[in-house]
Amino acid sequence: MKTRLIALCLVLGSWGANAQHDHAAHNADKKTELTKAMFKDSKLGTAYEHYLHVKDALVASKGNEAKEGAGELQKALKDVNGSAAALEVATKIAATSDLEAQRNLFSTLSNEMATLVKGGKLSDGILYLEYCPMANNNNGAYWLSNEKEIKNPYFGDRMLKCGMVKETIQ
Repeated sequence: MKTRLIALCLVLGSWGANAQHDHAAHNADKKTELTKAMFKDSKLGTAYEHYLHVKDALVASKGNEAKEGAGELQKALKDVNGSAAALEVATKIAATSDLEAQRNLFSTLSNEMATLVKGGKLSDGILYLEYCPMANNNNGAYWLSNEKEIKNPYFGDRMLKCGMVKETIQ
């Protein structure tokens, strides 16, 4: 009788464990969904997505990918009011595959994009203005991100977590 009772408990216990819903994964999906920024100006939103492409390529230390992303950003910025300075820097990034040159230019691009983003007003979501004090020969540099988690585009995997959130843009 004890053996049957133990077997029944084990069966019910394992059935209950398998029936559990993964709330953490579901909430993580929702969280990612909520952090996607939406802009009142859809052209600025498109440009921002291409900016993120460049940033992510620099985080991954992929110069050719950053070059490609900058080319797309360059095209998108042509349709955004007040983007001449950002367009000029995106053009320079798109003209080289040299990772260090791209990272140096990315600081100026990020400053210009931050100005555009702050002026363009989000209609939904949150952006983070992040900062690494060691970038640009210890002069520091900013970048924009959809994530609060630091992924440093100036050093890639050499110093991936170096930096901090300086501002939340809503």
